[in-house]
Amino acid sequence: MPICIPADLPAARTLKEENIFVMDHARAKSQNIRPLEILVLNLMPTKIVTETQLARLLGNTPLQIHMELMKVSREPKHTTKEHMLAFYKTFDEVKERYFDGMIITGAPVEQYEFEEVDYWDELCAIMEWTKTHVYSTFHICWGAQAALYYHYGIRKYPLEKKLFGVFGHTITHKGSILYRGFNDVFQVPHSRHTTIRREDILAEPRLKILAESPEAGVYAVSTNYGRQIFITGHSEYDTDTLLKEYRRDKDQGLPIEVPVNYFPGDDDTREPINTWRSSANLQYSNWLNYFVYQATPYLLGVEEFEPKL
Repeated sequence: MPICIPADLPAARTLKEENIFVMDHARAKSQNIRPLEILVLNLMPTKIVTETQLARLLGNTPLQIHMELMKVSREPKHTTKEHMLAFYKTFDEVKERYFDGMIITGAPVEQYEFEEVDYWDELCAIMEWTKTHVYSTFHICWGAQAALYYHYGIRKYPLEKKLFGVFGHTITHKGSILYRGFNDVFQVPHSRHTTIRREDILAEPRLKILAESPEAGVYAVSTNYGRQIFITGHSEYDTDTLLKEYRRDKDQGLPIEVPVNYFPGDDDTREPINTWRSSANLQYSNWLNYFVYQATPYLLGVEEFEPKL
């Protein structure tokens, strides 16, 4: 089944070229199917890139998905006002609605204290709202760190150097249905300056670690019923995302090392190889199937949501 997004959203053309089934709103309304309502709070500076990455993963399942985009009040520097006005909703515009699932992305603000981020209060209000208006919320990278801090008081810590590259991960919680069908070792890109500590997660009885990496640390954390999921890496990244970050930092004279396990032979003159695409698709497919589609009420907002925490 397709992902339903506006026909003129830039992601629509890209996904059609990749043979991913995209349906516009007019055609979707003609079908007697209730699509899953998925809200994406996009905090990344390159809005269109992130929209496309997430739409690609959400659209590669048997389920019909209606993806809604949301923004915070801070004006983005790398995306036009016309694009934001055309495709993004504010919190005030969606807060009376209910959603099957939500994704809160990362943001390039991890070296600030959470309270120093200029939209922190707004984000806190949104994260509180998810507890009663979203059935399962999927947090990515800084979004995961922010949510763990807001909901559970779990801190982030600075790393000695940027964690940058593609790292092998194993499943810690063997019964996890989020990782059903995964290989014993699966690859995930990381690009961050901060981390969370394993012992802090283990000390919180409402949380469980699903997957982790010897090099990258804790990767996936969940509440008991998957109403909140926290992912510290970037499985949604395109093949060339780390390459663009690497070249950007080099051009700016920033201290940056060759991303680990990314270029063949760690030779940055060679084309990178994507080793995480299949596991990324399976992770999002499992989330949508097991934690959203099979669990969410059919009539959103009519059946009471169970407490998350």
